[in-house]
Amino acid sequence: MKRILILVVAFILAACSSTGVVPKGEGTYTIGKKTSRVFSGSPDNVRGDIYQEATNFCAGEKKAVETIKLEITPEAGFTKTGNVFLQFRCK
Repeated sequence: MKRILILVVAFILAACSSTGVVPKGEGTYTIGKKTSRVFSGSPDNVRGDIYQEATNFCAGEKKAVETIKLEITPEAGFTKTGNVFLQFRCK
């Protein structure tokens, strides 16, 4: 039973994990997050989470988020998670 519980928790954490803010050089950053309708909601909810993370990051510099690129790859049923990817700068 413990093994099953550990696997379920690991799956949930992996399905909802964010890369965090990753510096890409020249003042640009990226954030990526997997989406899973079961655990993290729709891609729109995940997009909101990512923008909130970017906003919090830029607020530390007293700046606002400027979107460079936003990519949303929808999930395919229960077998393939989707992805939301944001490239941004603080301006």
